[in-house]
Amino acid sequence: MKLLKIVSLTCATLLALTSCATGSDNQSSSSDDNGKTVVKVGASPVPHADILKFVNENLASAEGIEIDIKEYTDYIQPNVALDEDELDANFFQHLPYFDTEVSEKGYAFEHGKGIQIEPYAVFSEKITDLKELADKATILVNNDPSNQARALKLLEKLGLFELKNRDNPTIHDLAKNPHNYTLIEADPAIIPVQLPDVDIAVINGNFALDHGLNPATDAIAIESGEDNPYANILAWKKDSAKAEAIAKLEKLLHDPKVADFIRESYPNGEIVPAF
Repeated sequence: MKLLKIVSLTCATLLALTSCATGSDNQSSSSDDNGKTVVKVGASPVPHADILKFVNENLASAEGIEIDIKEYTDYIQPNVALDEDELDANFFQHLPYFDTEVSEKGYAFEHGKGIQIEPYAVFSEKITDLKELADKATILVNNDPSNQARALKLLEKLGLFELKNRDNPTIHDLAKNPHNYTLIEADPAIIPVQLPDVDIAVINGNFALDHGLNPATDAIAIESGEDNPYANILAWKKDSAKAEAIAKLEKLLHDPKVADFIRESYPNGEIVPAF
């Protein structure tokens, strides 16, 4: 498992992970030939880009804007691209991740209100119930701080272990691990690919869907959407030259028709509106 950084809860770190993902243009227009203001938005393919496509095709024209969507398959480049003015906005992250990125990297970003929630889920190709999880089983979680904390809190709630730090826990913050589970951390984009190599994995809803895994029907456990603080948001740079157009997009992303689109597209609750 070359792409994993393995941390045994009873042993030392075994292997480090590096990962790189790239963005791909879904549209290439950057002109205002049709008289509309073009807003270039970086987004994860599912469901973020799909939601933006719906808005672009059904709501944006009436507000005089056009959305140019650039798809990304990782969680790093969308904020880098926004900071470097390659994008006008991005739509891929939840607020805790946004806050961590701004704090650690000094980004001069602002954000809107929650749009949708993608519940985390536990998947396995080896067991069908967490009661079947054997001692010393391997568990795969995200390697970025806010999402790793989210995964660990879910696993604790499911009774797998106890955390000693519940504010922003890492894989090193287990107070009790009676079954000697081994935690493995990896870039969230490759976790679905590594699922066959571990006993269970906690996978972000959007990455699960992007790899044909349905959190509502394929997972052996799923995070509750009730009182969930991990709603995804639209982000943009402070003092953006396209502030007016971005404000219009932010408003459109909270249109009741968008909520209906999310519910109709994901009737089993794989993705749920946050407004």
